[in-house]
Amino acid sequence: MIDKILLAVSGLGHAEEMLKALKEVPSIKSAKVTVLHVVSSQSTANAMTEKWEEGGKILANAIQTLNLDPSQVSSILRQGDPKDVVCKVADEIDADLIIMGSRGLKRLQSILSNSVSQYVFQLSSRPMLLVKDDIYVKRINRVMVAIDNSESAKHCLNLALFLLRGIEGGQLILANVNTDLRGKSSELNEVTPDKNPVLAAAVAEANRQGVKARCFSSSGKPGEEICRLAEELSVDLLLLGSPDRRPSVAKSFVDIDRLIGSSLSDYVRVNATCPVLLARTTN
Repeated sequence: MIDKILLAVSGLGHAEEMLKALKEVPSIKSAKVTVLHVVSSQSTANAMTEKWEEGGKILANAIQTLNLDPSQVSSILRQGDPKDVVCKVADEIDADLIIMGSRGLKRLQSILSNSVSQYVFQLSSRPMLLVKDDIYVKRINRVMVAIDNSESAKHCLNLALFLLRGIEGGQLILANVNTDLRGKSSELNEVTPDKNPVLAAAVAEANRQGVKARCFSSSGKPGEEICRLAEELSVDLLLLGSPDRRPSVAKSFVDIDRLIGSSLSDYVRVNATCPVLLARTTN
């Protein structure tokens, strides 16, 4: 269920457009939305006053753009480090989903430029929908899940089925990639789920909920293949699981090793040509 959405706005990007597209989805129509803008600390009182005024205008413009029922939307203007404040407010309102814009920076670049979306995803256990500045937000109809036998993939499947509930003509695309680290990609094949237990279980659940599902398989490097499948199949929204492998003692710290490592979710976040919803199961 997605009942509470936190939309973090900065005055740039397509996050507001993404929320408008989501609010057209029947299962999301009644969700409450909190629009957040974070004002960074300034060195002088005058500069701080200007930032507060600018932040107020950004919030007002965002709410006007969204054009939501006033009973469904509230706004918060806070001062502080954006990545810390977003996580804190998400916990305060118990958000079921965080929506943020993303510049789609590569891993090391995102660290050096203090990427807010990258850090929030690392520090929060909540599902996060990232919308890059250079993509086109479409009406949600075709939703893809990168499916395997992991708990995080099953979690994404449930989220996708929830989103597709009630969408006339909505379609679930299940993508299963056989890893080939040599990078040799196979043809894109639509398959029947009979001989694949993971796909069979996912299709059975989709059928039970009245959602049409199609299955595709390929082989190659998982990140590259997932992005290729999403683009070739004209996917409107991609869901990808990201298991949390950090020990509980380290959950309050950004995992630098994973930030600069070959993270599948990070590759997809940077390279996908559609909005990406990242979700993880927690220990």
